[in-house]
Amino acid sequence: MTDSPSAPDNSAPIDSASLFLMLRRKQENWVAWGQACQQLQKAGHSPQAIFEETGFEAIQQNQVIVASQVYLGLVQANAPSNVLEHFQQRGSDILYEFRILTQSERVGAIALALHHNLDSDEAHDIAKTLKDFSRLSKVPEAFTPHPGDGVAHQCWIQARQKSDLQERSRLIAKGLKYVHSSTARQQLEKLLTDFSVVKTERAPRLPMYRWESELELPRILPLMGKLPLPSETLKVVPMLEEDGPFRVVQFAGEGAWVPLPGWQVLMSAEDPIAMLCPSDRLPPDPNQPVEDVMVVLDRAQREWDDQSYFVVDSEGQLEIQWYPEEPSDKILGRVLLIVRPKRIFDEEAIKELWSLDE
Repeated sequence: MTDSPSAPDNSAPIDSASLFLMLRRKQENWVAWGQACQQLQKAGHSPQAIFEETGFEAIQQNQVIVASQVYLGLVQANAPSNVLEHFQQRGSDILYEFRILTQSERVGAIALALHHNLDSDEAHDIAKTLKDFSRLSKVPEAFTPHPGDGVAHQCWIQARQKSDLQERSRLIAKGLKYVHSSTARQQLEKLLTDFSVVKTERAPRLPMYRWESELELPRILPLMGKLPLPSETLKVVPMLEEDGPFRVVQFAGEGAWVPLPGWQVLMSAEDPIAMLCPSDRLPPDPNQPVEDVMVVLDRAQREWDDQSYFVVDSEGQLEIQWYPEEPSDKILGRVLLIVRPKRIFDEEAIKELWSLDE
């Protein structure tokens, strides 16, 4: 086995020409390529410039950068030597899929991927399954924290919800392929003779709204005060600039304010806060286009229920999730509504007075 790479020293000056040459000739291995791309980007070279110099497209740069960080995490976590040796030479696409897991979770998950020779699509599904498994408030009875039992648990859950025997058998077989503990195996094997169907827990619909009329588009105006007022007051009132389809207003101080209609769900909220979110970061809805949406949450509502979506803390990052049972993630607020922007085909046109040809 070759020596495992160490994290690059990003504080030291770099030899950009040597890094470009190494990437262009594809010298060393993909871990070194990821480190080189990261160093070049931090030195001010854009992904497009790196592509023109080396042939590494921006999407490839992102993959090897993230995957190399995952690999270095495996080194730091003292992952098994066979895992490190295998993935040092190949499998950046596999490691990239496990970026959503914590460092401690990755070691077992990636060893599982190597043992079963998973491709990137299979690794994507396994990583998502294990992420959902880690969010459970406690390890389910008869199962263990081992990643193989995590996959088996999802298969067990899904198989019990299927009435189609062929699909049910496929899920049982998949669970038996990955299962680790004998107790979890017994749970799956019981389904071979128990054909009862458990009701499926369906996620509730996202509370999605869209402004449908230009009359609903409000504006925020600065308030000078109440007459009588000195003339100088007019000069010190700041000019507010609205930005984007939600007309966000930035102030000279910290933070920003955004106008929304006085819908009842907002009026009854105790501590509402809004944030912008790309719609593809929401729980998937194949019928919705990808666009920026406004998510409104109530920080005062932190009690879990299975009919709501919640904003949670996941390793220091905000995520929007639905949970069929009480999660281990810290709940920071309940999602009140999600607002899609009004479809305006000509934003300048609505500012003009209507005119009719005689």
